[in-house]
Amino acid sequence: MHAAYHLPENFPLAASARRFPALSAPRPADSHKGTFGTLAVFGGAAGMSGAVVLAASAALLAGCGKVWAGFNQATLPVPFIAAFPEIMLDTAHGLARRHDLSARAAGCGLGTNEAARKLLAGLFQTASDTPLLLDADALNLLAQHRDLANAAARYPRLLITPHPAEAARLLGCATADIQADRKTAVRELARRFAATAVLKGHRTLVCGADGAFYENDSGNAGLATAGSGDVLSGIAGSLLAQNIGTFEAACAGVWLHGAAAEVLKASGIGESGLTAGEIAPAARWLRNRMIENKSE
Repeated sequence: MHAAYHLPENFPLAASARRFPALSAPRPADSHKGTFGTLAVFGGAAGMSGAVVLAASAALLAGCGKVWAGFNQATLPVPFIAAFPEIMLDTAHGLARRHDLSARAAGCGLGTNEAARKLLAGLFQTASDTPLLLDADALNLLAQHRDLANAAARYPRLLITPHPAEAARLLGCATADIQADRKTAVRELARRFAATAVLKGHRTLVCGADGAFYENDSGNAGLATAGSGDVLSGIAGSLLAQNIGTFEAACAGVWLHGAAAEVLKASGIGESGLTAGEIAPAARWLRNRMIENKSE
């Protein structure tokens, strides 16, 4: 069950479909689950299982064909996710051994213990042709361990999604310095890690490894809620798994995440009290409206 969603007044649906063609492309009639990729989400240390669940469920609702959730715990905390039994579960280290993944996303509630460090080091050493998204604790590990930061900078298809405090740790400065010149900060992140970098916050910024730049104009204050970043990781990771280019997946994911919050507000949900788990269902609804509009 979901709420009855509504577009905000004067929402640029057709223009958005043209702006983000990967979000509005109709699915071929002969599609199967393999057509839309397999995403593995690594995170969920003890006490933080919800983070990886939020990311994995967002990935599923963003159109990924198959989704794995890998928990950084010795054993699985649950046999399956009740709300989304379609999501396949494994421990993070068990999942890291799979070779049938289209994209990987790591960091949501991952923790920064030795097990997390070893996991991240292993991800850099395997499947270098597979897009890799790093968020949250994965970024904190890069800031703490120079060898991991160096390995990240060598990884060929990398997407990093820090908030300002994480960006400050990565660049060795104060959060206030990041906020004082956000454009310079995101460009430096992209340069230093040879990656597509997303600097989250009001008017989230995206900079590609080649210098391509995007300033997001969607969203509202409802996104200032626990787990919102995990949902963004799931959406962007899902788009990577669907064989969308790294920069395009980052820009489209950021926009869709923010636009979903606008839909929720127009539908009477939020800004106050909006929960992260409400974002992905609204994003799914909006993406389908874009596809339908383009098909008309």
